[in-house]
Amino acid sequence: MIKDIVKDTFILSQPCSEATEKDSYVIEDLLDTIKAHAQTCVGMAANMIGVTKRIIVIFDEREYLIMVNPVILKTSGKVYKTMEGCLCHTGEKEVKRHEKIKVQYCDKNFKIKIKTFTGFQAQIIQHEIDHCNGILI
Repeated sequence: MIKDIVKDTFILSQPCSEATEKDSYVIEDLLDTIKAHAQTCVGMAANMIGVTKRIIVIFDEREYLIMVNPVILKTSGKVYKTMEGCLCHTGEKEVKRHEKIKVQYCDKNFKIKIKTFTGFQAQIIQHEIDHCNGILI
């Protein structure tokens, strides 16, 4: 189901709790909502639709990648400054991002995965994990 985007900074600044298999329904809501915003959105965290669980979805080249309980294990490469926007607020803000990240997460079936991401994909994941940690850009 397509959900409204949360703009309340109090809700968005709350760290999200670990997701469990009982939270699987959130994945479909996230997918429906990000697809409805496909023209302007490449990543979404569950708290953006009002669910404070560590679930994110990003557009990964050709498809949507679901990441449950994502954790950055390692960063490498240069740190760079960039401007980012978010559906939760208007305008853009300057942030620092790592060029390369290694992430552990569970897929939609709660199977553990570890994958390295670079460039724009790494940037999107860092933005969404910030959401999970209650960090607002």
